[in-house]
Amino acid sequence: MTPSGAARLHPVDSAIDADRAADAVADLLRALGRDLDDEHLADTPRRVVAGLLELLEPQPFAMTSFPNDEGYHDLVLVRGIPFTSLCRHHLLPFRGVAHVGYLPGDRIVGLSKLARVVDWFARDLQVQERLTMQIADHLDVTLAPRGVGVVMTAEHLCMSARGIRAQGAATVTTAFTGEVADDPGIRARFMQAAHEEDTWRTT
Repeated sequence: MTPSGAARLHPVDSAIDADRAADAVADLLRALGRDLDDEHLADTPRRVVAGLLELLEPQPFAMTSFPNDEGYHDLVLVRGIPFTSLCRHHLLPFRGVAHVGYLPGDRIVGLSKLARVVDWFARDLQVQERLTMQIADHLDVTLAPRGVGVVMTAEHLCMSARGIRAQGAATVTTAFTGEVADDPGIRARFMQAAHEEDTWRTT
């Protein structure tokens, strides 16, 4: 699968105009009563735009998969995938970990590509619910597995740094498809595997 397949599910409204964005940040700072002649603020508009571009521009990749020659049919799960995204309601970051797994069909995927898919969809103006569903739907479309599971846990600065200021509060979202959605036993095994404590790590 080529990156264009991912792009089909990750629409961009229009090209990013970095110069116009920097002008807008400068106007915002002035509206907030800040003096852009201050040496500390003079280059802030450019820095803000550069930071936003890092959060909003996904890195293309190929969704590499291989024939399931050995007929592996049980759960494949990569857990603890870190991600950072940008809340589309407040333009503040939310960050956490994703646990992504699938039940193979005729093909298996390169494991790093599960992390790539998370990163691809996280680099957008997002809400966590939409992000979780996009990852699951994309794997369904590109890999044709027997089922997919996605669990995401994140802290949202729009809730922990402003408003109620509930620091440390975690939001959990899930998306299941196919046999993972239909079979309560498989779904329970997925959740247990996603959250069980690591015992294999050495100190």
